[in-house]
Amino acid sequence: MENKQRKARPLSSSGFFGFEQLEVYHLSVALSVQVYQLSGAFSEKERFGLTSQLRRAANSIARNIVEKKGRSTDKDFCRFLYQARGSLLDTVCSLHLAAEFGFLQQAAVQHLYNQTSTLNGKLNALLKNLDTNFNWALTIDH
Repeated sequence: MENKQRKARPLSSSGFFGFEQLEVYHLSVALSVQVYQLSGAFSEKERFGLTSQLRRAANSIARNIVEKKGRSTDKDFCRFLYQARGSLLDTVCSLHLAAEFGFLQQAAVQHLYNQTSTLNGKLNALLKNLDTNFNWALTIDH
């Protein structure tokens, strides 16, 4: 039996919880992983500053998507998705600052920026879909 170390992948798109089936959730987790890996190289002086803020903002994206599962309506889900999008924008701002301060190289920032752009588009599409369905349901009921 070989003793190879593999990266554990506990998440799957067919998980028990509904949020595990959302692409935006998996994209946000992947973004958080990248942020943690890259921000680990920041100056120790930034441990409680930009490093912490960037990590908290990136983690908040996935956490807001997940929080919806404790709620019961699409309206609530939309509210948490908007919060997730706000955290995504906070992450982008922190990436800009990290680049300006020289903590990240341009190539790393560009890669993360591309990830955030993709995630933003998918969050917007999901919001538009939910908002359309929610408004449609309101007009049918009245």
